[in-house]
Amino acid sequence: MPVYCITNNDSLPTGGASLTGGSALHTSGTSRSGTALIIEDEPLAVQQLTRQLAVAAPAMQVIGVLQSVEETVEWFRSAEERYPDVVFMDIHLADGLAFRIFDNVEIRCPIIFTTAYDQYALKAFRVNSIDYLLKPISPDDLKRALGKLEALTSPLPEEPAPSSAGIPLPLQHAIEMISQHYRQYKRLFLIPYQDKLIPLEVDNIACIYLDNNIGPDGHHAVQALTSDGQTYRVEGPLDQIMTQLDPAHFFRVNRQYIVAHNAIKDITVWLLGKYSLTLTVPTPERIIVPKARVAQFKEWYSNF
Repeated sequence: MPVYCITNNDSLPTGGASLTGGSALHTSGTSRSGTALIIEDEPLAVQQLTRQLAVAAPAMQVIGVLQSVEETVEWFRSAEERYPDVVFMDIHLADGLAFRIFDNVEIRCPIIFTTAYDQYALKAFRVNSIDYLLKPISPDDLKRALGKLEALTSPLPEEPAPSSAGIPLPLQHAIEMISQHYRQYKRLFLIPYQDKLIPLEVDNIACIYLDNNIGPDGHHAVQALTSDGQTYRVEGPLDQIMTQLDPAHFFRVNRQYIVAHNAIKDITVWLLGKYSLTLTVPTPERIIVPKARVAQFKEWYSNF
């Protein structure tokens, strides 16, 4: 069972088993310390998370990386109460859904789920989940999750403040998670046209993309292509627009394109492990899913 001990840097481990004891998470100023275990089968996702932790919690030690349900069950069975302070757990692992782990072993430390989809949030509440981060993980979301971990593991004051409206704190956390991850996404965009605002329904959008032409403001224009082949300019960068769309229905395939699930006509295996997408309407250029995004794209597309 390969268990990697790594530090928060840009390099991924090449091997070396390690199991260290967990310690209480604490803060000194803005730094957060403790131990973390990452359960993730995508090396790029592991690398990105460790880099983000190096910024958000430079004193936190990542004590291991596991890639499958089987490895994780074996790891916790042999942990002998030496649990990490927190587990970052992807839901779709190499050999199945991570929830199978909890059917085989008890995990007593806090868990922060990381996934591309929000449909598992309610199921996550049934285990020791304190947060549920949607990929790609934003620095602000990670800091918020670490803040929750800090609050939950800090010593209680001598006279704990009563929970709001008499709701127990664990239930408050569950309510907060539901409200964050089952929020209302945009149903339409208001498109400026001359002296009017034209409503563009999200359900009619096939893709949103960066135009190759430079606009009068010196930036590439963002265009929405509809299911009937019309294009409309949308305000805001792609990163911001993606946060306003339901990730179950839209996917950021590359730096230039966001595509709608129901607009994908066919998928072609392209050069060097890439995918080429054909939509139900003609697009200005071929839409390529880079190799680094293929696994996440397949997960998103097949779990619709």
